[in-house]
Amino acid sequence: MKTALVTGATSGIGADTARALVKAGWRVVATGRRADRLADLVKELGADNVHACAFDVCDEAARDEALALLPADFAGIDCLVNNAGLALGTSPAQESDLAQWKTMIDTNVTALVSLTHKLLPMLIERKGLIVNLASVAATYPYTGGNVYGGTKAFVRQFSLGLRSDLAGTGVRVTSIEPGMVETEFTVVRTGGNQKASDDLYQGANPMTGADIAETILWVASLPAHLNINTLELMPVSQSFAGFKVTREEG
Repeated sequence: MKTALVTGATSGIGADTARALVKAGWRVVATGRRADRLADLVKELGADNVHACAFDVCDEAARDEALALLPADFAGIDCLVNNAGLALGTSPAQESDLAQWKTMIDTNVTALVSLTHKLLPMLIERKGLIVNLASVAATYPYTGGNVYGGTKAFVRQFSLGLRSDLAGTGVRVTSIEPGMVETEFTVVRTGGNQKASDDLYQGANPMTGADIAETILWVASLPAHLNINTLELMPVSQSFAGFKVTREEG
């Protein structure tokens, strides 16, 4: 039985990825800050299938302590799903909060590369898989996307760089780049504004966390000689049609 470590497993894509993997016969190390949510996931999926590690992905000491204490059945990681990440704020750059920018960089970039570096020796030994959650924001800029889009562009390019460096090791690396997915993402981004989230997704028929989880499972289930480099997906209702042009008056 193979084991995956999924970060940000307390909700949304991360929690649904844990569910999809367990259903397919994987064990899952589920990480996240909210211990109560992780406990609920273990209760739902079974302690034989899910081991919870409650820590902030930015806290390297807490992370290392949790990994050192993994039970034997969960200690061999075959797949790393770097899902933990967030967007904060919707303002244009000139009106943005620098602290929010730094939090996005710490979470989406620094924590991701740190955990990847930590697990690389094991993943190489086990000829494993790394799945990094980027975003269509890595490719298509939009007003207010500034640093968030920049962090996801890093994730995309880092994934491609890993593929180059890991050539010959048997390790596969995939960058998953979703568009609109209805999760807690927008609530977090807007500081808890549920209405803003509801308004964004209303009538748009967005993708769900389960949609992305099934995509991750598909990538993880491919034969060992196949690698999906990057995978961009959107709901049909969303597209990159047209550039915005601001025109001067008069």
